[in-house]
Amino acid sequence: MGTGDAQEHAKFGDVIAVCDVDSHHCLRAKHHDRIGRGRADAYEDYRRVLDRSDIDVVSIVTPDHWHVKIAVEALLAGKHVFCQKPLTLTLDENKLIRSACQSHPNLVFFIGTQQRSDRDRFLRAINMVQQGLLGRVHRVTARVDGSPTGGPFTPEVPPEQIDWYMWLGQAPLRNYMPRRCHYEFRWWYEYSGGKFTDWGAHHVDIALWALELDKQGSGPVEVDGSDAKHPVPMKDGYPTVHDCYNTSHDFNVISKFDDGLELHLTSRGRNGILFEGEKGRIFVNRGRITGKPIDENWDDGKFGDEQLRALYRGKPFEGHKENFFRCLREGGTPVSDVYSHVQTMNVCHLSSIAARLGRKITWDPQSEQISGDEQAAAMMARKPRPGFEIPSV
Repeated sequence: MGTGDAQEHAKFGDVIAVCDVDSHHCLRAKHHDRIGRGRADAYEDYRRVLDRSDIDVVSIVTPDHWHVKIAVEALLAGKHVFCQKPLTLTLDENKLIRSACQSHPNLVFFIGTQQRSDRDRFLRAINMVQQGLLGRVHRVTARVDGSPTGGPFTPEVPPEQIDWYMWLGQAPLRNYMPRRCHYEFRWWYEYSGGKFTDWGAHHVDIALWALELDKQGSGPVEVDGSDAKHPVPMKDGYPTVHDCYNTSHDFNVISKFDDGLELHLTSRGRNGILFEGEKGRIFVNRGRITGKPIDENWDDGKFGDEQLRALYRGKPFEGHKENFFRCLREGGTPVSDVYSHVQTMNVCHLSSIAARLGRKITWDPQSEQISGDEQAAAMMARKPRPGFEIPSV
C-alpha cells in the first residue's frame, strides 16, 4: 500500500522524502520513477521527516501499531496527514487521535478507506439505504473472511536491512520471524486486529455511514463475541503461544444497538455487506451490488451529482486522493474523515475484545467505556514499551 499510495500522491506534489525501517524498501521508493525519482531523501527514522519545515503532507502506511504515534507527532509538527486504515490499535487510541485532530482543526486528516469513493457500488448502496428504499433496516452483516492460520514459525536473526527494534515500536519485544513482519503483521494481535480491523475498517465503515451511525455518541450497547474461535489457545483474552498467527479465523460477532439493530461482523459467507430491511435487502461488495431494489429497477432517489455531493460533504465526487488534495486547497471535511472512522474502529475493537474473551461485553457509546467487566475494560488500552509512548494532546 505504501508504494501504491506514494505513486498516487506524486501526481499532486513532489515526493521529497521517503522513509522505511526496511532500507531495501526505502531505497526502492527513492529510486522509483513514479515516487522519489532518485531525488527524494531517504530516511529510516520518521522523525527526520517530521523535522523538515519544507514538508507539508505526510502519508503514513506502516503496520497498524505505528499509525497513531506517527500521526499525532505529525500533527504536532504541523503536517497534513494521510493515514492508511485501520487507523488505531486500541479503543484508547481512538480517543487520543480524535483529540489530536480536534486540537489541529486547520490540518487535513484523511483515512485510506477507498470504498468511500466507490460510486457505483458502495455509495449507491448508501444512498438507497438513506433514501429509505429498504425501509427500517434491522440487520446488517459485514462479511470480512477469517484470518489465516499458520505456525509454529522459527525465529531468525533479523536481516541487516531491517531495524527490528524500531519496527516493533510500542509492541512487546519479540524475536524476529518473517511471518511477523511486513504484510503478515495483520495476523498477530500485538500489531493489529486480524480481519476485525483489516476488512472491518472497510465494511463496518460503510454500514455505519449508510445507517447514519458514524457520529460521536452513537454505537452499540452490547457486543457478543461468544461465537469466535482462535488458531491458538487463549487465556484471559491473550494468546498463550508466540510463534503462531493468533487472530481469529472463524467468528460471528454480533453488535446490538439500542433501537434493536444488529450488526454481524463475520468470517462466514461471501465477502461484502448485506443490508436487510422491512422492504428488501441489498448485498454489495467490490465486485457487484444486488438485491430487490436493483433487480426491480427501483428509483434510488435519482442518484446523481446532488446525492454524491451530499455524501462528499459538499465537495464534487472524484477519486479518493483527489478529494484529499482538494481539501488541502479548499478546506472542509474530507469524505474519509477521522471522526467517522473512530466510530468504525470502536465497533471493530469492541468486536475483537469480545471475541478474544469469548463473551458479551457492554458498551456505553456516550461515555465510550466498557462497563461491568474490568478485564474487558483493561483491554481498551495497551502499555507501550518504554521510549515508544504516544504524546497526549
